[in-house]
Amino acid sequence: MKEHEPFETLDPEDWDAMRELGHRVVDDALHYFRTTRERPAWRPVPADVAERLTAPAPPGPADPPAVYEEFLRDIMPYTMNTTHPRFWAWYMGSGTVMAALADLLAATMNPNLGGGNHAAPLVEKQVLGWIRDMVGFPAEASGLLTSGASMANFTALTVARNTACGYDVRRQGVLAAPGPLTAYASTEIHSCNQKAIETLGLGSEGLRKIPVRADYTIDLTALEQQVAADREDGRLPFCVIATAGTINTGAIDDMNAIADFCERERLWFHVDGAIGAVAVLADNVRPQLAGMERADSIALDLHKWMHIPFEAGCVVVRDASAHRESFALVPEYLQREADGRGMASGSLWFSDYGLQLTRQFRALKVWMSIKEHGLERFGRMIARNVEQAAYLGRRVEESDGLELTAAIGLDIVCFRFNPGGLDVAALNRLNQALLVELQETGVAAPSNTTLNGNYCLRVAISNHRSRFEDFDLLVKEVLRIGNRLQDRIYSGS
Repeated sequence: MKEHEPFETLDPEDWDAMRELGHRVVDDALHYFRTTRERPAWRPVPADVAERLTAPAPPGPADPPAVYEEFLRDIMPYTMNTTHPRFWAWYMGSGTVMAALADLLAATMNPNLGGGNHAAPLVEKQVLGWIRDMVGFPAEASGLLTSGASMANFTALTVARNTACGYDVRRQGVLAAPGPLTAYASTEIHSCNQKAIETLGLGSEGLRKIPVRADYTIDLTALEQQVAADREDGRLPFCVIATAGTINTGAIDDMNAIADFCERERLWFHVDGAIGAVAVLADNVRPQLAGMERADSIALDLHKWMHIPFEAGCVVVRDASAHRESFALVPEYLQREADGRGMASGSLWFSDYGLQLTRQFRALKVWMSIKEHGLERFGRMIARNVEQAAYLGRRVEESDGLELTAAIGLDIVCFRFNPGGLDVAALNRLNQALLVELQETGVAAPSNTTLNGNYCLRVAISNHRSRFEDFDLLVKEVLRIGNRLQDRIYSGS
């Protein structure tokens, strides 16, 4: 840069114009939330929009309002639309206004939550304390906010592997184990747990998938037999993963029975509570989660049933020292000041409790959401979704041509259109076509699963905007589309 050239930064050239654009962005965001029911539940991305989104990066600058207009044209209309009251696909929360604004504030502050002496780590510590108390863990337990339950489960299973195997796994590695390290979960376990076990060097064979009972909970007799057989075979069992809300049907494993078994067998007891752990806030679910508080670790998602915008997962670990010893590595450039002074001071460095050194300030949106609403309101929203699932189940059972394909677990309803007279293959094709058309109409956005060979619609009701009449509309539209499609299936076209 030459001496007399103007100084160039990434700040706005015109602060007043950027302020005006910022106000417009906030107004549009609030309008988006307020009018979400007026939009389709989902719409596909048009070919011309997809084509524009393959363009190379621009070499030079553009006017900020022009960039924003491109966003409004090509991106905002074609979102996944999780904010819509009839978005029931997969298992995702529907966001809140305050938390969205908190994300803007967090990005404005732009802190790194690896550690250090600033307010943001204290906010995360406070949020973790709230969650720890919520699930019934002791005050000395540790925790970490993560991108989601995938990383939360990975973190917990790392601690389990490093703690429950009887030797220094972190120093010696898994090859020094006296036998293949083995964890256990039901066949309904979320796939992220298998990914975690594989990434930890144990291979997919390091996760024994135990059969489930008719209600899709883990078969405890089969679990006991498998652990005994594996020990006889020279394997080294170290962990049982219970599920508080399975991904397919919302089933909750018997936590107290698994806790008893893990105590007898000296196994780490981990709970994948991505779907259901936060339901301890709901009076009509809490008894089903009894025993979860006895776990050694729990993974949970706050961007599901607590509606924090993505990403917001969490892991809590009963033994804080075991948690830290599994991850802490403090090189010279991260040394903390012993006298408690300076930016590097502060006893709590979250980089000691997980893989990431660089971490975003996701705690702020959780903190502001809980401050705004209070935990009791979240509990009421959860309880209402459970009641809505039961309501939808009744509507399905009383409607000719519809049938439940599984018992309703928590807030997940699995059902299908079945007019009679079709074999399984034809019935599956019919319901596949029905689901796609239902989504493409924009009326509602459920997802699908297959249970005992039966393809079915899966309605996951983790949505604080859903009303009971939304489920009346769903049933009406499923019947309308199904009745229209069945003639085509019958004819084989």
